[in-house]
Amino acid sequence: MGRRKKIVEECETLMGKPENIRNIAIAAHVDHGKTTLTDNLLAGAGMIADEGEATKLMMDTEEDEQERGITIDAANVSMTHEYEDTNHLINLIDTPGHVDFGGDVTRAMRAVDGALVVVDAVEGAMPQTETVLRQALREGVKPTLFINKVDRLISELQEGPEEMQERLLSVIHDVNELIRGMTEEMDDIEDWTVSVEDGTVGFGSALYKWGVSMPSMQRTGMDFGEIMELERNDKRQELHERTPLSDVVLDMVCEHFPNPIDAQPRRVPRIWRGDADSDIAEGMQLVDEDGEVVLMVTDIGIDPHAGEIAAGRVFSGTLEKGQELYVSGTAGKNRVQSVGIYMGGEREEVEQVPAGNIAAVTGLKDAIAGSTVSSVEMTPFESIEHISEPVITKSVEAQSMDDLPKLIETLQQVAKEDPTIQIEINEDTGEHLISGQGELHLEVIGQRIERNQGIPITTGEPIVVYREAPQESSREVEGISPNRHNRFYITVEPLDEDIVETIKLGEASMDMPELERREALQEAGLDKDASQEVEHIHGTNILIDDTKGIQHLNETMELVIEGLEEALNDGPLAAEPVQGSLIRLHDARLHEDAIHRGPAQVIPAVRQAVHNALIDAEIRLLEPIQDVRIDVPNEHMGAASGEIQGRRGRVDDMYQEGDLMVVEGIAPVDEMIGFSSDIRSATEGRASWNTENAGFRVMADNLQPEKITEIRERKGMKTELPEAINYF
Repeated sequence: MGRRKKIVEECETLMGKPENIRNIAIAAHVDHGKTTLTDNLLAGAGMIADEGEATKLMMDTEEDEQERGITIDAANVSMTHEYEDTNHLINLIDTPGHVDFGGDVTRAMRAVDGALVVVDAVEGAMPQTETVLRQALREGVKPTLFINKVDRLISELQEGPEEMQERLLSVIHDVNELIRGMTEEMDDIEDWTVSVEDGTVGFGSALYKWGVSMPSMQRTGMDFGEIMELERNDKRQELHERTPLSDVVLDMVCEHFPNPIDAQPRRVPRIWRGDADSDIAEGMQLVDEDGEVVLMVTDIGIDPHAGEIAAGRVFSGTLEKGQELYVSGTAGKNRVQSVGIYMGGEREEVEQVPAGNIAAVTGLKDAIAGSTVSSVEMTPFESIEHISEPVITKSVEAQSMDDLPKLIETLQQVAKEDPTIQIEINEDTGEHLISGQGELHLEVIGQRIERNQGIPITTGEPIVVYREAPQESSREVEGISPNRHNRFYITVEPLDEDIVETIKLGEASMDMPELERREALQEAGLDKDASQEVEHIHGTNILIDDTKGIQHLNETMELVIEGLEEALNDGPLAAEPVQGSLIRLHDARLHEDAIHRGPAQVIPAVRQAVHNALIDAEIRLLEPIQDVRIDVPNEHMGAASGEIQGRRGRVDDMYQEGDLMVVEGIAPVDEMIGFSSDIRSATEGRASWNTENAGFRVMADNLQPEKITEIRERKGMKTELPEAINYF
C-alpha cells in the first residue's frame, strides 16, 4: 500500500498548483478504444499494475459494462505524470461513446478544459466523433486527436508507408474540417485545428501499448518505417518499451491542453451568465483558492457505503468537509460530509480540494447532475444542454407490491443521476413510465434496478414518444369559460425551425434578461413586434400577448399560462406534447369580479381555445427519426439497404469506404425496434451499424389516423376524434 499512499501525497501536493493541473476527457465513437487507452495511461502512470495486453477495463466498474464491453457511466480518475522535470496532476474522465449515453459526455465536458478525441484508424471519423467534438467545442473545451488501432492498418491492410500516411492525413483532415466548421463563429477561440507538426496529433495502438507523435519521434529517434517493421515482425513488446503510449499521450496532455488558469477566463463566460464584475466572477477567472466556493456538479454516483457522491469541477475557493453550501434551485444549505479525489477508479478522501480540480463530495443531498453549489448565493451556471430528447418509453412495474415504494425511490434516483432519463410515476395504476435515448439505454437501466436494488420488475414493450405540431396558421378562435362570463381570442401558427432550435439550445429563455432574449429571438427570425411581447415560453412554444389595455388581464395572466401549458402538454390529437407553435392572445373579455374569473373558469377556456386553434392550424403527429449508417461487405449491400427501406426509411447515400460499402439513411424510431437482430440475420452478421437520434418529422398523412387511434387506446382515451380533425 506504500506506493498508493505516496501517489495520494503527490496528488495532494499538486492539487494546490493549478498551473500543473490538466482536466481532460477522453471522447470518441463507440468501440474506438477510449477505455483501453485510459487503462494504458493508468498503467503508465503507475496507478494500476501493468500486465500484458491492456484489457483490464479498470474504468468499467459496473458488471454490465464488463459484460457488454462498453462504457456506460463516465468514470473519473486522477494520475500524475512528469513532463519537462515538472510533475503534473491529470484528472481524466473516460466518457461513453454509445449514442444512448450522450448525456454523460455533455456533462463530462463541463468539468474539463481539454478533450482527447480518439478515432479508429481503420474506420475514420464517424457520426459520434462529430457529436462529441461538437459537445466539446460548444463548452469551450480544446481538442487534440489520437488515432488508435494503427496496428490494424499495418497488419490487416498491409499498407506501405506512403498509403498509410495518406490514410492518416485524411483522418486528420476530416477532423479538422469538423473543428473548423464548428469554431468559425466563436470569437474566443483561436485556431484549434490539430496537426502532426504542432504535436497535437498522436498515433498508436492502445491494445499493444505503443504510440508516437512528432515530438516523441524526435525524442526517441524512431520513425514510421521502423515502427512498421517491429509491428510486422511481432516485436510488440519491444515497440511498447521503446515508445510507450502513455508517455506520448500524457506528454501531449501536459504540453497542449490548457491548465485551469489559462482555461477558466475563457470558459467561465461561455457557461455562466452572472455579473462579470462581481467578486465571484473574479474568483473563477483567477482560479482563486481563497475565493468563495463554486462547484459545478457534473455527475451523481452511488457508493454503497457513503451514499450519494457528487463529482464536479471546483471553479473557485477550496472545498472542505463541514462547509455549509447552497445548492442552486433548492432552499437552505447542505453540509459537506467528506471531500475526495479519484485515484484510478477509487475515491480517496483528502482534507481539502482547491479550485481547478475535479472533486468528489458527499453530503450534498439536494444536488443533481448540473447543480451549482456555492458558499454564497449566486447566478447558477447555464443549464447543461442535452442535445437529444428522450424518444422511447417503457413501462416498469414491480413484480411484488411490497417492492413498490423501493422501486419509486430507485426510479427517482435514476432520474437524479441521469438527466437524459425522464420518469413519470403513476400512483393510481402502479405503472411507471421511464423514457430515454434508445432501447439499450432503457435496457441497462432496467437491469441495474434488478441487479443493484434486487427488485424484480416487469418491463413493457418499448413505446415511442411522439410530438404534435401545427402546420398552417389558424383563424381566430374563441374560448368561453363554463360560466360564459370570460372569453379569450387566440390564433396559432407554426414557428420557424431556427426559432425552435434557438429555444432548444437554451439561447432564448424566460430566465434571461428581456433584451438578450429579444435579440436572440429576432436573430433566429421572429419579427420585432412579436419578440417584444413574448409573455411565456413553454417547451418550444411561445405565447405572445397582442392585447391592448384589457382590465384585470395582468392578474389573470398566470391562469392563462396554466391553461396554455395544460393544452400544450397534452395535444388535441393524442395527448402527446405540442412543439413549435406560436400562440397569440389577441383579445380577452374578463368579468370584473375576481370570483367569476378564477382557475375553474379561465383554465378550461384557454385550454379549449388553444386546442381548437391547433386543430384549425392542421396539427399533425410528428414521429422521432434516426440517422442510420450501416457498414457492410459489398455482397450484403442490397440486404442492408432493404432493411432501411422496409422500415419506412429512405436511403440517402451509398459509397465505398476501404473494403466496405457504407449505406446512410434515415428511418423512424418506431420501425427501428428490433433492428439489431434483423440486420444481423440479413447480412449473416457481417454488418456494423450506428444510429443517432435526428429529431422529429411529420408522419405521412395516411398513417396519422391509425397511429392516433392506437395511442389514444393505449392511454385509455375516447377513440373518436373531434369532428374538426378530418383533414388527413
